[in-house]
Amino acid sequence: MPDLSAQMDAVCHRFEELSVRLNQPDAAADPALFRKLMRDYHETQPVVQAYRDWQTARDHLAQAKALLEEPISDPDFKQMIQQEISEKSQDVAKLENNLKILLLPRDPRDEKNVIMEIRGGAGGEEAALFAHSLLRMYTMYVQSRGWTLELLNLNETELGGVKEAIFSVEGAGAYNRLKYESGVHRVQRVPETETQGRIHTSTATVAVMPQAEEVDFALDMKDLRIDTFRSSGAGGQHINKTSSAVRLIHKPTGIVVACQEERSQIQNREKCMRMLASKLYEMEQERLDSEVTGLRRSQVGTGMRNERIRTYNFPQGRVTDHRVGLTLYRIDAIMDGDLDEIINALATADQAEKLKNAHQ
Repeated sequence: MPDLSAQMDAVCHRFEELSVRLNQPDAAADPALFRKLMRDYHETQPVVQAYRDWQTARDHLAQAKALLEEPISDPDFKQMIQQEISEKSQDVAKLENNLKILLLPRDPRDEKNVIMEIRGGAGGEEAALFAHSLLRMYTMYVQSRGWTLELLNLNETELGGVKEAIFSVEGAGAYNRLKYESGVHRVQRVPETETQGRIHTSTATVAVMPQAEEVDFALDMKDLRIDTFRSSGAGGQHINKTSSAVRLIHKPTGIVVACQEERSQIQNREKCMRMLASKLYEMEQERLDSEVTGLRRSQVGTGMRNERIRTYNFPQGRVTDHRVGLTLYRIDAIMDGDLDEIINALATADQAEKLKNAHQ
């Protein structure tokens, strides 16, 4: 990573420029320009504040060191200054590390809304019931963050399990937090369908995609095949006598998406378009990441979908995230959506990896 002071000179200069531009009449007269300037201002402000805090801590450390260089006859006073130097050195190191993290290149996808998919994996009906538990867990987590969840497609089993659930999450920093959830989740518990009390191991797969916006990805209607069919519930009974459900097939890639949650064919089609656009956008981002940086192979948080990332062991009441070796013995709270401790640990490990790469 380049010299911090040199980097921060450019950031501070940019921050001063933004402060001036925001107060000019032409910015106030152009709403789009004003929003962009304000967004840049709010992104730069915490970096500048962190730099000022770091500078202040360095000044205090320098003052303490200068005091120690003076002749001191009182050993207790000298020991107190040495202790202060030790504490202030730790403060400087902590603030410097925080500043380096803030200066890391931001993933432009972090502030996007997301589309999530949950699918039952190995384990039959128990896997579907576990997928339902994960859907409930994420629903409660989204509520705790004050975000909005919209169900796009739900395919249930007769016993209340989930074969497939697709939903969108809208909220500030949704992708930044939820991107760490992509991968295979494993459960170890006694299934409700088990009469002998034996512990079974099942899996469910979670995929998290940044929701594509019109500026990100444009769909060519010539590439689409649109089918309509009757909506059906668990067991195949029809819940709608009209062909309101929609299936989209993207001919160049073979990707298929379907939606039957709405009674209106138009609404189901609109949701399908959102899902398809996000899948194609993610495919393009993965291609770019692979070709340009190898990002998805090196980062903790990318969560390749065939990678087992977490185990939920109900008999022992523990949840283990295998990427960072974190084990927590409060499975009930986690299944009720208390995910922040796990996600914070993953984010910290991800930042450490990026800092290490920045120094190479």
